[in-house]
Amino acid sequence: MIDVEALAWDKMDGLLPAIVQGGDDGRVRMLGYMNREALAATIETRTVTFWSRSKARLWVKGETSGNTLGVLAIHADCDSDAILIVAQPAGPTCHKGIDSCFDIDTAPHFLARLEAVIHQRAGADPDDSYTARLLAEGTKRVAQKVGEEGVEAALAATVGDREELTNEAADLLYHLLVLLKDQGLGLADVTNELQRRHG
Repeated sequence: MIDVEALAWDKMDGLLPAIVQGGDDGRVRMLGYMNREALAATIETRTVTFWSRSKARLWVKGETSGNTLGVLAIHADCDSDAILIVAQPAGPTCHKGIDSCFDIDTAPHFLARLEAVIHQRAGADPDDSYTARLLAEGTKRVAQKVGEEGVEAALAATVGDREELTNEAADLLYHLLVLLKDQGLGLADVTNELQRRHG
């Protein structure tokens, strides 16, 4: 995990900023503050615990809402005066009932959200959901759709139709995510393999 005593606690009167990043999609979820006691509790319980400046006490994120943050990893920055916590959220992180306290939604984060929607729709009534219907038709049909969308994206590129290429690439990504779901795989499996190759 992290060496609590190796951090630069003296720089900010015993409190360090702690950024929470979602382990599911990489989004920044929130910012809180930790003292030694809060970080030690976080490490021990594997649940994110902050020092509440307003309440002047330890505060377990989600202690009343149930929307806790399960610790996956903890890192210090290069100056040892800020903490990054990678966590698995159990529900919305923000008190406003949304995933993040920051109004950000970049493309990689959206793909993770789309993957989550596909997982939810997989169990839906096929009459009410294209995703559920496609999965119910079986692997061959899902694979066929990936092939069709790949060919259509390639054809759009060869004729220089950027708008059509964008549309077909979006279709391809969606259907590829459905195929991964069908095969019990996910974006993390693909990105891990890309990182392995890059390394």
